[in-house]
Amino acid sequence: MTEMKQDRIELSGRECLLFACDKPAYILIQTLGRHEREGIVSLNEMIVSRCQVPFVASAFQVFDWSEDLMPWSDPAISRDPKVGQAAGTTLQFITDNLLPHLRALYGDLPVIIGGYSLGGLFALWASMQVDFFSAVAAASPSLWIRNWPEYSSSRPVLTGKVYLSLGDREEHVKNKSIAQVGDRVRGEYELLRSCLGEGNCILEWNAGGHFQDC
Repeated sequence: MTEMKQDRIELSGRECLLFACDKPAYILIQTLGRHEREGIVSLNEMIVSRCQVPFVASAFQVFDWSEDLMPWSDPAISRDPKVGQAAGTTLQFITDNLLPHLRALYGDLPVIIGGYSLGGLFALWASMQVDFFSAVAAASPSLWIRNWPEYSSSRPVLTGKVYLSLGDREEHVKNKSIAQVGDRVRGEYELLRSCLGEGNCILEWNAGGHFQDC
């Protein structure tokens, strides 16, 4: 396995974990929620083992999963007025603090933004706001959020490649809002394929799902 150096820094009050191969060819930005900490090292070790191109990954701290990552509120999921208010602040941290720091360390490398669940939703949404990202990896993205198809069809991604994945049990849940995720992801894939061209968008179905009580 390629050796991966690990480090921890703090930027603008957020903890950031760094995982760097020698002579990285690109930068991977990913979320670091409380529930993601336990598996973050093994996740990046797995990426290193499967990827032939060296990279540097930075997982940045997410204070509140819904508040920091949902681009707008959805009363079917949460009626907390704070939800949907801070995604812009999270993106600004990436563009104004995290990326300049990483580029000062590693150079002007292409950047991939990735995330799981709400992190995947945020990654797709972020790629529609700025043209900083060369590619997006959205694993089990929470595209059940209200009005996502209308928003997505009116705001093309500003990136060249998108990876989508979904568990095969995720659309078979009790919550009717969340159960839309299968059709939403299929629709997003078709939209992105038509916009980006054949081969520039991948949809992968995996076994399982990440909802427990929905």
